[in-house]
Amino acid sequence: MSKTYPFRGRAVDVLSDVDFSAHAGELTAIVGHSGTGKSTLLHILGLLTEPDRGSVVVDGTDTSGLGDGELADLRRAKMGFVFQSYNLLPQHSALRNTLIPSVRRGKEAQDRARELLERVGLGERVDHLPAQLSGGEQQRVALARALVNDPPVILADEPTGNLDSESEQRLLAQLLELAREGRAVVVVTHNQAVSDAADRVYRMADGRVSSPQLRKEGSR
Repeated sequence: MSKTYPFRGRAVDVLSDVDFSAHAGELTAIVGHSGTGKSTLLHILGLLTEPDRGSVVVDGTDTSGLGDGELADLRRAKMGFVFQSYNLLPQHSALRNTLIPSVRRGKEAQDRARELLERVGLGERVDHLPAQLSGGEQQRVALARALVNDPPVILADEPTGNLDSESEQRLLAQLLELAREGRAVVVVTHNQAVSDAADRVYRMADGRVSSPQLRKEGSR
């Protein structure tokens, strides 16, 4: 797939003939310097931006030609998103932030959100506002929110970028655990620890990706 944006009166190729795949049961890292197209690629994979050429296939569904409503339904069913800046609503508790994308309703939704917050170590902080949580705790709320619909795909954009080393290691362990459960976990990162732990690493430069570097079985 390819993506071009206008810039100062000329067309700039942000992505050029990118061939990318992520697999269930693997953590896939996308690495490269700022401005190489990593976040654009992630937004296209997450069906937030359309490629100019090429297509995105999600769990066997070719998304080419789908309408906005169909894309939104597919995102809700198949994908969870984690961002560097957490993107929590400041006026809402950890529990309420986790519930926002939920397709469940009532007690079932509440129970699911509480279960996920317990899983990420925040079972006693469900009523805390984002301002009452550390950066690592906010990112764990964001991870719980991403999991609320039990998606098979997790997309994370620099999820460790604002975290201290302890929180970073905890989040990385949780992402690896999600991959081992059978999800496809895709992480855009500058963090060497994340790329070292990944099963599949794509390196980006000038809008192109390298062939994936695969972790040897048993090397973890």
